[in-house]
Amino acid sequence: MPRQHAFEYISQTTPTSAGNSIAVLYGNDSTLRRWALDTLVAGGDWAQFEGETTKWSDLRDDLATASLFDFDAGDKRTLVIRSADKFVTANRTELEKYVAAPGDAARLVLELDSLATNTRLYKATDKNHLLVACGNATDTKVGVTAATRRKFLTGHVASRHQTKLSAGAADALVELLDEDIGMLDTEIAKLALYVDVGGKIEESLVREIVSGWKGKTVWQITDAIANGDAAEAIRQLDKLFTSGEKAIALLPQIAWSLRRLAMTTVVIEHRERTGRAWQFEDALASAGIRRPSELQSAKKQLKTMGRPRAKLLLGWLLDADLRLKGTHSAEGRDRFMLEQLVLKLAQGA
Repeated sequence: MPRQHAFEYISQTTPTSAGNSIAVLYGNDSTLRRWALDTLVAGGDWAQFEGETTKWSDLRDDLATASLFDFDAGDKRTLVIRSADKFVTANRTELEKYVAAPGDAARLVLELDSLATNTRLYKATDKNHLLVACGNATDTKVGVTAATRRKFLTGHVASRHQTKLSAGAADALVELLDEDIGMLDTEIAKLALYVDVGGKIEESLVREIVSGWKGKTVWQITDAIANGDAAEAIRQLDKLFTSGEKAIALLPQIAWSLRRLAMTTVVIEHRERTGRAWQFEDALASAGIRRPSELQSAKKQLKTMGRPRAKLLLGWLLDADLRLKGTHSAEGRDRFMLEQLVLKLAQGA
């Protein structure tokens, strides 16, 4: 069956589950993958295995074993391979053969960070089984647009917290916090405390609460980074950590404005290479900085930062994101990594 996006799959009244022998949940948003998995296995008999340690020989025996609770002819025991990227790499041939002719006793679910569209596994699953994309970045090819994300936030996510969310509030949350669904879900849960049960969260409340003193502090951090004031940036960062904020939640907020400065630099350099004239305001607008109140501030930050340092921003931010989700995800190491990043961003080395 054709690929679905998690926004669509999770929100269905009767999502596809029983009857599929293979299901693949893939994408960079761990919250969407978890919710899609919860939707898939709800009320059924299932077990999970770690992709790092599971062997195909062990899994093959389990796939041939029917559920002891298979009371409904449409139900199957579900075997979930979590973090299955390495498992797929190590057992690609066996998996491709199994997907082509799966058994009837159990359902196999693979949870992956990514899955290339040109692989046999992707193509076979997309054609005959259940394939759910769980990425959060805007990509019309997989069905993620501002409209589909807004519908998911105002519908499924808001209902999880017995509240309503206006379209403007949903857009403001994405603007302030970026696209990570887990972070947006957490913030909607907090905002639900400010309204009555079943009440509506409006854009004004989002901007008042989310971009209150913490939002101002994040802006002070990015301003200090642009000015090369490492001491001030670390001082403001410490305030946020002291208030209970986590590095994984702070990085997207800090990166949001810095990424736009980096993209402005990319635009400027591209136009110079192609012999085209450019103006700061035009380049800033191409990078998404259009509000009059932001234009002058961003222009000043870029001039203070300098092009050599601005050109390095995207690489540094990507590296930090990967580390926070991997080697530096543990408490303590995450803070150290973010402090190290802020120093590097401010000092330019």
